Amino acid sequence: MEPNEATMAAQDFTMGFWDFAFLAVLLALMVIPFWKIWQRTGHSGAWGLLALVPFANLIALWVLAFKDWPALRDRDGR
Repeated sequence: MEPNEATMAAQDFTMGFWDFAFLAVLLALMVIPFWKIWQRTGHSGAWGLLALVPFANLIALWVLAFKDWPALRDRDGR
């Protein structure tokens, strides 16, 4: 029995364990720095998950750049 084109195409796009592990490492390398930056500014680290969402990551960086940081507010006593 010869494989047809649909079967062969489906095999090309399956993810094995190592593919999944590589993807998980890449995602962690993207999220962890964003998570730590948000935490250091006094916000919830969960904002770092926006690093995975196209365009939302850029908006999050702009918000981070221009928003008051609770960590600085607490330090300055404002």
